[in-house]
Amino acid sequence: MKSLHNFKLISISVLLALGVAACNKAPGPAESAGKQIDQAANDAGKKIGETVDKVGEKMSDQSAKAAVVIDDSEITAKVKGAILAEEGLKTLQISVETMKGVVTLSGSVDTMAKSETAKSLASAVSGVNEVKNNLIVKPSN
Repeated sequence: MKSLHNFKLISISVLLALGVAACNKAPGPAESAGKQIDQAANDAGKKIGETVDKVGEKMSDQSAKAAVVIDDSEITAKVKGAILAEEGLKTLQISVETMKGVVTLSGSVDTMAKSETAKSLASAVSGVNEVKNNLIVKPSN
């Protein structure tokens, strides 16, 4: 019985010694592959983060450009609405275009006074930086 007990103690001691010796060994192929996978995942995470930042910047730029287009469309609609609401101008052919807050009026009117009225109405709209009055005065017959 005592020999069986001694054999168990010796077996356990040998297993512990082998375990400790295995811990001190150089990393095997599995450990090396695991480290490489971890490094690749880390690098990929960094690149994804950088890409997300770049996409975020581009989206901000595009949002700013879209806001300008929406603002220009809104200005054009307000100027057209003001011209149509004016009794002497609503029947005339006046085109309105807006680019970066600059309104361009084109078409024809029958008096210089109506041309100036159209320009004044356009100038009064919020967001208008400048009005280019390209209206042609053509007296009615």
